[in-house]
Amino acid sequence: MTEIKNLEKTAKRILKAIKNKEKIILYGDSDLDGTASVIILEETIKNLSGKVSRVYFPDREKEGYGLNEQALKYLKPIAPALLITLDCGIGNFKEIKEARKIGFEVIVVDHHEPLDKIPEASIVVDPKQKGDKYPSKELANAGIVYRLAKVLLKEKLQGLLNNNFLELTALATLADMMPPIEENRILIAEGLMVLKETIRPGLRVFWKIDLIEKPSSIRMMASRIISIFNTTESENHLTEAYLLLNIDDEAKAKEKARYLIKKSEEKQEKLKDLVWEAQERVLKDPHSLIVFEGSESWPLAFAGTIASRICRDFNKPVFIFRKGEEKSRGAVRTPKGLDSVDAMKSCSSLLETFGGHPLAAGFTVKNKNLEKFKECLTDYFIKKYK
Repeated sequence: MTEIKNLEKTAKRILKAIKNKEKIILYGDSDLDGTASVIILEETIKNLSGKVSRVYFPDREKEGYGLNEQALKYLKPIAPALLITLDCGIGNFKEIKEARKIGFEVIVVDHHEPLDKIPEASIVVDPKQKGDKYPSKELANAGIVYRLAKVLLKEKLQGLLNNNFLELTALATLADMMPPIEENRILIAEGLMVLKETIRPGLRVFWKIDLIEKPSSIRMMASRIISIFNTTESENHLTEAYLLLNIDDEAKAKEKARYLIKKSEEKQEKLKDLVWEAQERVLKDPHSLIVFEGSESWPLAFAGTIASRICRDFNKPVFIFRKGEEKSRGAVRTPKGLDSVDAMKSCSSLLETFGGHPLAAGFTVKNKNLEKFKECLTDYFIKKYK
């Protein structure tokens, strides 16, 4: 069977790094897909008697999405090292050049839409890049990393270890709303089948604590777990989901899970108010072709969820952002049939960074360009709606 382009090349490079005791940094996006990707690859490396020098997740509120200047400054003392980006990196052209200058060799493992070019990394793995003949183009990033683990571990990937990786891959695939077709359908089915019997304390506790109502199906339980993980934050550049999933003591896992469940409930209440505020703004301008709204008080962590709700309710392209002092960072959701990445490509000269999937993406823009960006997007969608 055809393999994902550069996957075997990446496996060979990781094996070489393990053999030579090189420093390895795993840099993941801070959502559940990025978190699962990091855990799967980290545990794969450990099972090969290797060591990961540092795991890093960017703080979305302070650093935004993907590889960034602040993260590189933090990681610089570790150089030289092999830096592997997971669920991000495909659009980080400038940052990857800077990483190479610092002394990092960069491997990008991503599943987002490539832009007009590929970053100058040592190796790029992305089923959507040109020349990749792998048939399943809509894998979550964890699905790609699961395939990488298969190549690396070979016959070692079986039994409980395989189940551990499958359950994380299924949760990540569902959390990232990847279409349940082709390989994804199999990964979700197999992952959910083993989830209820999980041996990972950070997942097993959800069946044992009394703070959440036990759902009637494993799929509903997976949705509850995902909704809790989706509201977690970064803690010393590690996501709270990562910390819980790595706890090996069930009592400590219960304590952490209770804290995250309570926190999730509080955030859901806050989210309702923010969605209502955004809806009120949209209703003031009902004839606008797009929704383009932001606020200094809107947390970036909620931007994607707010955008999803508004897109569902009004069936329009939605751009929701948190306005910072000089830059604004935001999330994009579009109805089926419209491509958010292509829309932002047409306005790329106004953007600092952008990328993602056709129906769900993100961006960073200087505040001085906000109105120009809105006008550019409106022009793009006027042409699309004609």
